[in-house]
Amino acid sequence: MTVKFYKYHGLGNDYLVMNPAEIGRDLTIEEIRLICHRHYGPGSDGILWGPLASDKAPFRVRIYNPDGSEAEKSGNGLRIFTRYLYDHGFIRHAPFQIDTLGGVVTSRIHSNGMIDVQMGKVSFDSTVIPVLGPPRTVLNEKITVIGREFTFCAVTIGNPHCVLPVEELSEELARTCGPALEVDPRFPHRTNVQFLHVLDRANIEIEIWERGAGYTLASGSSASAAAAVAHKLGQCDARITVHMPGGELVITIGDDYSIDMTGPVIRIGEGIISDEAFAK
Repeated sequence: MTVKFYKYHGLGNDYLVMNPAEIGRDLTIEEIRLICHRHYGPGSDGILWGPLASDKAPFRVRIYNPDGSEAEKSGNGLRIFTRYLYDHGFIRHAPFQIDTLGGVVTSRIHSNGMIDVQMGKVSFDSTVIPVLGPPRTVLNEKITVIGREFTFCAVTIGNPHCVLPVEELSEELARTCGPALEVDPRFPHRTNVQFLHVLDRANIEIEIWERGAGYTLASGSSASAAAAVAHKLGQCDARITVHMPGGELVITIGDDYSIDMTGPVIRIGEGIISDEAFAK
């Protein structure tokens, strides 16, 4: 089996694009885990499996996490997939649609290389996210993990997020509390986690623990969720620069909480995974 990959990163959040037409069959969960492994495979924060056929959009992509689970949506992943489609002549500069498990999005690559993705609408509805308990808007609720109490807000933008406003951010905070929050029983589908610190009306910073991937330098859907929460709480205006360890994304929030995300993508290279890597 020839397993070819194309590697890109969006602000340090790296993905392998793998075209099913070049591989000839689906990957197993064990193969996904090995490919994403930093020591036993080429290593990545996930696999973008596409382009695939869709009756909803010109292109469809499946997004696999390093643990073998499937993500509904990824902002950085969608920007990377857009860049891959452009590099391989599938699209040019006009806006186009991509079908994901979390819904259809509109994407566009500009002549300066920046990529816009219209991520869809944010919902704070507990029945949509989902969050267990009575139907409600999930804002400023209490949660305790590892003996520490936080206030959190929950949203979905096609995938679930738990956003925790804090006064001080650190990688250690995300690595320590993120794993417990991801699997807290009130989130039946698990959740992505963002620790949020508001800098001013136009800037926030976040640290991220991604569901199925772990500590992450940047995340487009996380940036979208955190910006939406900051705006919903009245602490930020509608255009927000989200600062992450890997870099910055610009999020613009519509009146209906539709999200437009703008940011860069860098092409790292391509390669072929040897059959020997898959030998048991």
